[in-house]
Amino acid sequence: MLYLLLLIPLMPLLGFIILTFAGRRLPQSTAGMIGCGSVGLAMLSAFSLILGFFTRHPEGHDINQVYWTWLRAGGFSADFGLYLDPLSLLMVLVVTAIGFLIHIYSLGYMAEDEGFRRFFAYMNLFVFSMLVLVLADNLLLLYLGWEGVGLCSYLLIGFWYQDPANGRAARKAFIVTRVGDTGMAIGLFILFYQFGTLNIQSILHRAPNNWVMGSSIAFVVAVLLVMGAVGKSAQLPLQTWLPDAMAGPTPVSALIHAATMVTAGVYLIARTHPIFLLSPAAMHLVAVIGTITLLLAGFSALVQSDIKRVLAYSTISQIGYMFLALGVGAWSATMFHFMTHAFFKALLFLGAGAVIHALHHEQNLFRMGGLKEKLPVVYFTFLAGAASLSALPLISAGFYSKDQILWNVFSLPQGNYLLFAGAILGAFLTAIYTFRMVFLVFWGTARTEVSRLPGRTMTVPLVILAVFAIAVGLIELPRTMGNFSLFGNFMQSVFPKNAVEHGPISPELLVQLLSSVVILSGLYAAYELFVKNPQKLAALLSRPLIKQIHLFWFSGWGFDWLYNLLFIRPLLFFVRINKEDAVDKIYSGIADISCQLNRLLLRTQTGRIRWYVLASVAGAILFLALAVSL
Repeated sequence: MLYLLLLIPLMPLLGFIILTFAGRRLPQSTAGMIGCGSVGLAMLSAFSLILGFFTRHPEGHDINQVYWTWLRAGGFSADFGLYLDPLSLLMVLVVTAIGFLIHIYSLGYMAEDEGFRRFFAYMNLFVFSMLVLVLADNLLLLYLGWEGVGLCSYLLIGFWYQDPANGRAARKAFIVTRVGDTGMAIGLFILFYQFGTLNIQSILHRAPNNWVMGSSIAFVVAVLLVMGAVGKSAQLPLQTWLPDAMAGPTPVSALIHAATMVTAGVYLIARTHPIFLLSPAAMHLVAVIGTITLLLAGFSALVQSDIKRVLAYSTISQIGYMFLALGVGAWSATMFHFMTHAFFKALLFLGAGAVIHALHHEQNLFRMGGLKEKLPVVYFTFLAGAASLSALPLISAGFYSKDQILWNVFSLPQGNYLLFAGAILGAFLTAIYTFRMVFLVFWGTARTEVSRLPGRTMTVPLVILAVFAIAVGLIELPRTMGNFSLFGNFMQSVFPKNAVEHGPISPELLVQLLSSVVILSGLYAAYELFVKNPQKLAALLSRPLIKQIHLFWFSGWGFDWLYNLLFIRPLLFFVRINKEDAVDKIYSGIADISCQLNRLLLRTQTGRIRWYVLASVAGAILFLALAVSL
């Protein structure tokens, strides 16, 4: 069992090494087999572990294995150790399973790309970095994986680097996430200073004993960790990088949004939840950030014309729901929604990729249409993902996971009516923009001809993901529908139980009915505006005020413009006027003095021997005089 644990991150790393050093000499089919096979073996190891987890029931419901001492300096040491509990096991299963399906899909999607081997090398490194992040038993190793996914996102977003716009998008993602990572690094330093160790479990067990409830140090550390989380998970105010990250290949977008990168922030807060429980103010901050983010992203998704940007804003919004749940203490509900989101968001991105592939790289929603007859498999699987994203009642996994979040926000002491109202409004917006996308892409008349059909390597992962996007929600049924809690029971050794689990059922049923009515109303509104009476929408958008609001939402609420005004322009201004600053002048002055001394020495090189002899004699006399005098 312990060797299987090490194999999980080791296999994608081995695939990356082989593809990096031998990729050019390998046939494309072999390179694809190595890229997919390495992640597939990691997935099989993960499934073997979960079987052992359920049958052997390890003591304490966790496994901690140290393999070697990684760093040692003075009194400081850091081990390469892996920690497995239900939380990290869930993350590993999602990363490897979703990652494997995306790799299989990429065999068809990237088949004609010149960088095929390089693509799979980067993807293997991405999966390895995420696995290290979620399995690390100490903060330094976790930070290695954290920065690893940041590096891989840069490499994959800018994969088609020949286009300068892709390079700019990659740099933007790297720089914006570094802002959050800086705060997180400071938080990790404080934790080490306070506890004298980097071991995560040791810190989490000692924190409640060392810090009192509401202590300022707990608040500071929690806020610094939130900075790292909002950067990686694209939450307010560091959400601007994610829509531009759509510059990379579509399988990259699926991997970033469903299984890696943006889920890292959610995992970080969930893993360190004992620290957040000591700071109610920090938890409330997380909830507020999540609520505002899910609303801002939802409004922006309503007006996007690029199918991938719609999905990007939907990810920002759904991660906002997860932050909201974390902020009210609904830990298990957060991870349940994380799991369902991984399946339906990977499905939607890969379905969008199949559409883009079929339409010869067309991404504009308004140049699509009429594809449900021409791409029936893509249509029905995409519809399953859309149903789950919009949380259609009873028939989708997203309904069961989002219902848990809504109920916890409504009922838990940390929640309130404002947060609940924001979550309900977000559900309404989600239904509208999701089915707007479905109607524009698959219904109506065709505006672009299908140039090629997706092969089995692309359609089979879609079918598998569609099944999970519909059925995986059945592992956690609410009390109003039988109270089947397989997922909650699996996670109970990690998270504390919520206080409302034994409350009355009737309020929970009312919340479910309210959310169902809101979601179905959003679906009907999308049908009314984009299918039945699109002229109403056209007339509405022709009004000057509505047009300005449309442009404002389309630009992501102007955050890029604001940051450009507040940070980028002033920085460039000072860089230009301070191009030769004082530090540069010190070194340039040393260089100038050296040049002047060199010119003086050149004058002594006259070529006249009598002057050389005279200088030697004078030097000898001076040396003897000094020797006598001393």
